[in-house]
Amino acid sequence: MVCALAAAVCFGTATVLQAVAARQAGTGGGGEAALLLRALRQWRYLAGLALDGLGFLFQIAALRSIPIYAVSAALASSLAVTAVVAARLLRVRLTGTEWGAVGVVCVGLAMLGLAAGPEGDREGSDTLKWAMLATAVGMLVLALLGGRLTGRMRALVLGLGAGFGFGVVEVSVRLIDSLRPAGLLTNPAAYALLIGGGAAFILLTSALQRGAVTTATAGLVIGETIGPAAVGVIWLGDRTREGFAWLAVLGFAVAVAGALALARFGEAPASDGEAVQAVGPPR
Repeated sequence: MVCALAAAVCFGTATVLQAVAARQAGTGGGGEAALLLRALRQWRYLAGLALDGLGFLFQIAALRSIPIYAVSAALASSLAVTAVVAARLLRVRLTGTEWGAVGVVCVGLAMLGLAAGPEGDREGSDTLKWAMLATAVGMLVLALLGGRLTGRMRALVLGLGAGFGFGVVEVSVRLIDSLRPAGLLTNPAAYALLIGGGAAFILLTSALQRGAVTTATAGLVIGETIGPAAVGVIWLGDRTREGFAWLAVLGFAVAVAGALALARFGEAPASDGEAVQAVGPPR
């Protein structure tokens, strides 16, 4: 759980850096891939990516030790980290309700920490591995075509797509049982991890730069928590400590609800001197 929280700190801090860079990269033509390439020229985006890489290592360690539902909720709490970092570094004023939401997230995570058992002992089937790869490819197609979407549902679709992409990463880590090159090359989950993560980054960068990202954040949190948690419980054998299932369910719900209440944090201003505007987290 400590590793999961460390990952949330890395991801939450990276949010502020990446969101500023995504806004600055928003000028110019081209599709989603062009937007990502422009963002990669921003030092803040690169610093955010470095923190994302460190957070991913913490995430892997957590996923190999505790159930997916606990890691998912902890990662969703990166919104609370983003809110606190924005308040400190960008001098954003948090309301009393938002400070309360940060506290709610902490309470939910404490419940999960008390209730979570060890990771499930079931090995993922080949069918599940191929299903993750198919989902990852679907999210990549959505990422490449996302710029053509229009209408009020665009932000929600992009956010859900990013959430599903990150959810594929979470599940795929558990489905990789060997780090030997021969084993990785023949495991569909390894390809699902790479494709899903890449697609999620493109989708989230697009969501940060375009549309109502507050809505996109809600889709992101839901996509990266509920789906992976269900896969872990149903197909991978994730369980709680004996007699603590109710506390795990309550803690999961409380942590996710607190994260959703902080959905405005993530879209930073075009310049450091402006106030942060409402929206959701990169990873």
